[in-house]
Amino acid sequence: MRSLFYVVTALAVMGLAFWAYRENYATQEAQAELDDLQRQIDEAHRTLGVLRAEWAYLNRPERLRDLALMNFDRLGLLSLAPEQFSRVDQIAFPAPAEAAPPLVGSVAVSSQSEEPL
Repeated sequence: MRSLFYVVTALAVMGLAFWAYRENYATQEAQAELDDLQRQIDEAHRTLGVLRAEWAYLNRPERLRDLALMNFDRLGLLSLAPEQFSRVDQIAFPAPAEAAPPLVGSVAVSSQSEEPL
C-alpha cells in the first residue's frame, strides 16, 4: 500500500513538473509577443512624430504664402478685398423657434399673497 502511495505521489510530481514546464514556455512566448508589440508601438510613435514634424514644416505660413504667390495666376486666386467681407447685420440668420401660445383663462397658483411690498 505504501509503494502505491509513492508511485501516485511520484506521478503527481511528474505531472506538475510537466505542467510547470509547459506554462513556463507559454509565458516566455507571451512575453516575447508582448515585447514585439511594444517595439511596434514604439516604432509607430516615432513614425507619427516624424510625420507630424514634416506636416508642420510643410504648413509653415511663409512657405504657403510663397507657394500661393508662385502659383497665383495658374490657380486663378483672387486677392482679398474689403468688399468681400460683410457686416453681421447683413447675415440672414434663421428665425428663432416660435414659443408656445399663451394659455387662455389660466389661473396663477401661488402660496404667497398678492400684496405689494
